[in-house]
Amino acid sequence: MRLNERQITRRERERERQRQEMLDTAMDLFAGKGYHNVTMREIAEKADFAIGTLYKFFRNKEDLYKALMLQRADEFNEAIRKALDGPEDVMDKLRGYVKTKGELFQAHLPAIRLYFMEAHGESFDLMAGLDSEIRKRRRKTQAILESVFASGTGTGRFKAIADPHALALALDGITTAFLFEWLEDPERYPYPEDPDVILNILCKGLVDVQ
Repeated sequence: MRLNERQITRRERERERQRQEMLDTAMDLFAGKGYHNVTMREIAEKADFAIGTLYKFFRNKEDLYKALMLQRADEFNEAIRKALDGPEDVMDKLRGYVKTKGELFQAHLPAIRLYFMEAHGESFDLMAGLDSEIRKRRRKTQAILESVFASGTGTGRFKAIADPHALALALDGITTAFLFEWLEDPERYPYPEDPDVILNILCKGLVDVQ
């Protein structure tokens, strides 16, 4: 029994290795040529697998693309969750969020460019269902961010100027805006190395409202 269990585990590990190699190869090809200019046969040949082996893992190219994007989304959200769960101080949690989000965008730049290119292109059928799945994952991360603001307000660290949901949306929107500017022109609009550059926009008011 134990030998069979080890054999099954090795087999599963090998299958996962093959699947990941196919996904990585597809990512390289999609990023370089665009989703619509890559074929399943090309992915199989580049990954050094038979085309039939590729179809054992993915029904078609759309299925492969969605698996690839959801994997990246899971990696992205897990890293954000760890950043928010890490330090004890709520401000350090927010600093970790801002910093990690910037690092993730830069580390996964090809996947991010590919996703938004297809989302705003002609891939209506391709994106059907995928956006909702990614939003579900994003909402879970935002819920953790909301809890950080709720904790800060509850302990008196933050003023109760808005509900935690609104504050989480505001910080998410500010960081995303900075990142899209960076994507368009990295030299002119670099993403701040110091998280407080972004946090001060939210945490320090411009004027005292009378």
